[in-house]
Order: sequence, then structure tokens, then C-alpha cells
Amino acid sequence: MTISAIVIADSISSQGIRLTTFQLRYPRFIHAELMTHRTFSRNASSSRAIPVQKMIEDLRRDPAMPIYWGSNKPGMQAGEELTGLNLDSAKTFWLQAMNDAIEHADLMIGAGLHKQIANRILEPWAHINVVVTATDYENFFALRRHADAQPEIKALADAMWDAREANTPNLLQPGEWHLPYVGKNDLFVIGDYLRNFRKVAITEERVAEIAKKVSTARCGRVSYLTHDGRETTLKEDLDLYDRLVGSMPLHASPAEHQATPDQYNERDVMMARHGGWEPTQWEQPHLHGNLRGWIQNRKLLPGEFVEG
Repeated sequence: MTISAIVIADSISSQGIRLTTFQLRYPRFIHAELMTHRTFSRNASSSRAIPVQKMIEDLRRDPAMPIYWGSNKPGMQAGEELTGLNLDSAKTFWLQAMNDAIEHADLMIGAGLHKQIANRILEPWAHINVVVTATDYENFFALRRHADAQPEIKALADAMWDAREANTPNLLQPGEWHLPYVGKNDLFVIGDYLRNFRKVAITEERVAEIAKKVSTARCGRVSYLTHDGRETTLKEDLDLYDRLVGSMPLHASPAEHQATPDQYNERDVMMARHGGWEPTQWEQPHLHGNLRGWIQNRKLLPGEFVEG
């Protein structure tokens, strides 16, 4: 069973607001608890997209299981952990139930059902891979690192805390972009694409526009890799971006992870200087989305807002 948190992009603005993106892996049975935190932008691997046999292989290799086998008692918190034969029996029953689900998923596939149905009965034993971006993690850490939290979500929150504490964010200025899943080599590839395929001059703005699309596609996929473990090509990333953002309505959530710092309103800065207080008014607060002090890529997409 795996609970892991890796910082894949970490940035800070000149106003001191930190923006961190994690790649997470954890049991799917705690996913609903992560989803209650509305300041988070997140994308997750989907049971609808993963081939059933690949999902079964993942279950057999690394089944999701409780990390604390608490005894039954009234209330939301379990009692003392089972021991001896009772503990061994509980673990055995958990895995027997998984094997029963695998057998029935195989039968469903044999009957012609699509993976989006057959995979659902495998989810209690499945892990989920999630990319999460936010400026505000304090409430999450306060709630989920508490002793009363479910042990598995507490372990995830602890892993995220540790990974973030061990990392040093990069200072970004307005116009510089926080780009999860985009590294220096990707920028070289994008430069070659602009020069050799698009036949245009390489500028920071043009590289940034392509890099945002690559990051959006990879956040939607929650990986640099395809489902078969192969690194994607630039063309594959751009094609996926077009399918996500070129559709109507937009599939825009993967574009929430890229952002550039906003800056304080000049009038507010001048008034703050005269008044001896810190400026608080942003130039473009309507483009922040669920972030604080950062302009979110999603808010720059044409047609991102659809009236009801």
C-alpha cells in the first residue's frame, strides 16, 4: 500500500505567497476527503481511462489497505488496533474481498462491459494518482494532520507537509510561469518546435504559451507518461490540450495548475506608502480563481466562463 507526496513545482511571488503543486498517490477510499478542500485545484487518474487488466495488475502489485486496523466502537474514530488472530483475519478478509471483485470484473469484461463500469467494483482496493495545486494549505494541514483524522488521510497530509517543508520555492516575477511537469529539457524541445516546425522566432512569450499547453495536458493526464508508461511527445501533449480546451464546454480544470504572480494595484501601493500599511489590492483579482495572489491560466482561456 502506497501513500506518497512529491513536490513537482514550487514557486513564490515577490509578495511572499507560495504556490505548490504535488503529485500524490494514495488509496482511492480517502479521495472524497481530499475533495472537500475547495482551495485545491486537482486532477486525478480516472477509472474510466485505465484498462481493466492494468488496474487489476496494479491491485495485485500494490493493493490499497488500511494502515490502522482499528476495533469497532461508536463514533467516527476506531478503537484500539486489532491484534493476533483478529488482525490476521481482518487482513485476510480484506484481500479475499479484493480477489472476489477482480474475478467479477473479469466476468464483466468477458460479457462485453466497458472499463468505466467494470473498474468501479475494483476501486476500494485501488490507488489514485492526483495532482494538486494551491496557495493555501493551512486549513488542510490543521484538519488532516490532527490525531482525530482518519489514519490514511493523516499519513497523506504528513507526507505533503514533509515534502513541502523540505523544498525551497523558486521566486517568480509577473509574467514568469509556474509550470508543473515542464522541465528545462521541455523548453529546449519547445524552442526546436518553434524554430523548425512553426518557423517563427523563439521568444519567451511564445515558449511560455506552448509550455502552458504542455503543462495543462500533463496535469490532465497526471503524468509525463502515457498509461503504458511511455514518455509523451510534444505533439501528443498539444493534441491532448486541443481535445481538452478545444471542446465545448471546456475541460478546463487541468489549466488551473499553471499561474503567474499578480501584482498590487499601483494606486493601492501609493496609498499604502502614505498610510504606512501593506498594500492589499491586486491588479487582476478576477483572474485568481481559487488561488491567492496568482493569475490562473484557466482564467485566461477564451470561453472559460459559461453562463447558465
